[in-house]
Amino acid sequence: MVTSWPEPIVSVQTLSQAGVSTVPNQYVKPAHQRPAYNSDQSGLDMEIPVLDMSAVWRNPEGLKRVRKACEEWGFFQVVNHGVDHGLMERVRGAWREFFDLPVEEKRKYANSPDTYEGYGSRIGVVKEAKLDWSDYFFLNYLPSSIRNPSKWPSQPRKIRELIEEYGEEVRKLCERLVETLSESLGLEPNHLMKAFGGVDKVGASLRTNFYPKCPQPHLTLGLSSHSDPGGITIVLSDDNVAGLQVRRGDCWVTVKSVPNALIVNIGDQVQILSNGIYKSVEHQVIVNSSMDRVSLALFYNPRSDIPIGPVEELLTENRPALYKPIRFDEYRLMIRQKGPSGKNQVDSLLAST
Repeated sequence: MVTSWPEPIVSVQTLSQAGVSTVPNQYVKPAHQRPAYNSDQSGLDMEIPVLDMSAVWRNPEGLKRVRKACEEWGFFQVVNHGVDHGLMERVRGAWREFFDLPVEEKRKYANSPDTYEGYGSRIGVVKEAKLDWSDYFFLNYLPSSIRNPSKWPSQPRKIRELIEEYGEEVRKLCERLVETLSESLGLEPNHLMKAFGGVDKVGASLRTNFYPKCPQPHLTLGLSSHSDPGGITIVLSDDNVAGLQVRRGDCWVTVKSVPNALIVNIGDQVQILSNGIYKSVEHQVIVNSSMDRVSLALFYNPRSDIPIGPVEELLTENRPALYKPIRFDEYRLMIRQKGPSGKNQVDSLLAST
């Protein structure tokens, strides 16, 4: 296991605050990976579905809408989700205060690639890789046995309590969503959760992303194109500035946040479990020159030490198992070593490869 970064870590926020006028070369993406801004490529007339959780829960018509969103988009926004709106605002504000602290204070929590837990600025350990224009803080949340609040920021005041409170509310939402996904696939409500390893054995982690202002946003990305490796992801986006883009065919659709909504996206493990019926979709984050941006992503994942493969009840003669089983801890290690790389990870498990 790699325990140190291949090059010295540079805080992107520090670069931005220093007033650099050009993007340093290690952040300049190859031409084909640079962000799309014009209407021919960026899907400006499309939007991801918005689902009302109160109209979806145990509702056959609502379950059809969930299935359509997961088959066609792999992304949707949820309203009436049960997470307190004031709490959402407070936890996002506390993280913004954390990233406004002096860099010396933040570096007390500097992370390493063996666990990623803490404050960092890169994903992947490939030497001389092209980097993303962002900093982040990553922490483990579930199972509770690996949760270590002493590794969480102690400033600003009450941030640890806010992380705990927000994490618990989103955990409950995730449990409802996994049950809803199971039913929308025609399975028993608890089937997918059992495949995840059981409600008491699932994993969860939180990554708060900070995307600083960028002098040349057309040359780089805040987060490179990838699909999430885990089960499902719940994103609390920045209300003031857009940045998340979702792939739709050959287009990139910029997500317009609905007030007080949370964004849900399907991860690779649900694509595998559903045997490709539900899609984990590539997404990326663009940056801009006038505003920085904060977002929180809670990753809700299967138990890490059991094989995850297609659910037997979803296999047919015409649609046999598409993916080879793999433990989530093995799968997660792939992205931690190589960094974001489109759909390469999940495609590598196709049974025909």
